[in-house]
Amino acid sequence: MRPFLKSIAGLTAGLCLALCSPLATAAPQPSDSAVKKTMRKATQFMVETVSTNGGYVWSYLPDMSRRWGELEAKPSMIWVQPPGTATMGHLFLDAYHATGDEYYYTAAEKAAAALIFGQQDNGGWHYFIDFGGEASTKQWYDTIGKNAWRMEEFQHYWGNATYDDDGTVEAMTFILRLYLEKHDPKYKPSLDKAIDFVLKSQYPNGGWPQRYPLKYEFSHHGQPDYTSYITFNDDVAAGNVHFLILCYQALGETRVLDAINRGMNIYILAQNGAPQAGWALQYTPDLKPAGARTYEPKSLSAHTTASAIRQLMDFYKLTGDTKYLAPIPAALDWLDSVRLPGEKPLYPSFVELGTNKALYTHREGSNVVNGHYYADYNPEHTLRHYSSTRSINVAKLRQDYEKLKATPPEEASKDSPLKYGVAKPLPRYFLIEEHSDSDLNHSRVAETAGQLVKSLNKDGWWPTELKSTSNPYIGDGSPTPTEGDYRSTHVGDKTDTSPYIADKPVIGISTSAYIDNMKALIGALNAKDTNENKKK
Repeated sequence: MRPFLKSIAGLTAGLCLALCSPLATAAPQPSDSAVKKTMRKATQFMVETVSTNGGYVWSYLPDMSRRWGELEAKPSMIWVQPPGTATMGHLFLDAYHATGDEYYYTAAEKAAAALIFGQQDNGGWHYFIDFGGEASTKQWYDTIGKNAWRMEEFQHYWGNATYDDDGTVEAMTFILRLYLEKHDPKYKPSLDKAIDFVLKSQYPNGGWPQRYPLKYEFSHHGQPDYTSYITFNDDVAAGNVHFLILCYQALGETRVLDAINRGMNIYILAQNGAPQAGWALQYTPDLKPAGARTYEPKSLSAHTTASAIRQLMDFYKLTGDTKYLAPIPAALDWLDSVRLPGEKPLYPSFVELGTNKALYTHREGSNVVNGHYYADYNPEHTLRHYSSTRSINVAKLRQDYEKLKATPPEEASKDSPLKYGVAKPLPRYFLIEEHSDSDLNHSRVAETAGQLVKSLNKDGWWPTELKSTSNPYIGDGSPTPTEGDYRSTHVGDKTDTSPYIADKPVIGISTSAYIDNMKALIGALNAKDTNENKKK
């Protein structure tokens, strides 16, 4: 995992696309020229055939008759949310560093141009960019978006920018990288706008809302608009802190230091008091736990608490300040108190405030019009698309905490970018590990590379099972539920445009597969270089 950026595996954890099936027999180790030729051919196909004005969605049918981001997209749309356009930009820069081929830099510039076109005046980004304009975007929301039953974040068009699902942080980190590559001044205005967006959208107490500028217009099933709430879900706060640290590290931007400190301190301020010393997914601006989507009830969250513990340990390594370790023991004890019975280390996604009881989420109905979500204490027939339980290795968290607590502050923070005081280059790669540490690993990477060289088809793409699909829009749902049991399905009736797992996946073009396969090929080049250097 590269510093301050989630691995692509994490970024695409919710994406239901299969990579190319392994070949039955191992392919021979390919030459560097064969690897580079494969990389170039696959990239040319994505850039010159697949992209829309330099941008990408997540998957495509081979004839381009349908395409998808998190939901079905129009031909005029590209996705910002990973693994979309910004992730592709990061991949192009990684490939450029691995090969020195200017074609990849040009591809990265095209991705940046698409992102800058869609960057809002406030400096942030939406989930997607529609080159068809505002009317086209609104028409999409009025049809596909509002009928995606479980995708409540797409059921209303706020018109502002979002921190949800890493879209904005991924885009602005890519623009930062591209600017630093050759210091081309044409990228500086976009970068400055992005930095300003993060600074001005931060609450005085250090938290960030899910969306900005703040809006309060969408009351859903009687619940208030949650998009102004301080958000820990999907590591919104941590992502912004890490982006600002990159700006300080690479640009010497001292104006971000106060925001960094407040962004780290919000984790301390937001922790609930003992004995329920956990964290919620989101909070009101005055730091009261709050609900969000209708299947995210007001509660404390075990998985958010585990993430907060990891972030606090990271903050100690960044600062050497023991105040970031102080909240951890009580949080670990609380996690122990809510572990569910059984051999597996399962914890509730939602824990009721006050009672410490696990809450389980359910739904009734068949579509967005007649259906609704609710929470209770019944563990039967829970949602499949949003698990009511999470697997958390609390023992490992406790072990890591004890080890870090025993590490002196100056030792723990010796490599912190906050301690350098001068600009320091960013990592060479963002999506892959730069070095391989074993010949065994090199052999495995070489074998994978051989398979990928062999399996690229004549047109330049890796045939991939598109396990995720969706119903095409056929009209709004009926107020009368369709017969059937949709309590634990990913999709409701035929009017529900939410993504679901196909019974018979079709073969198509996957942006995620391209990214992962390119990562493997870049890794093969780097592993070979590393092992050759060891022999010298």
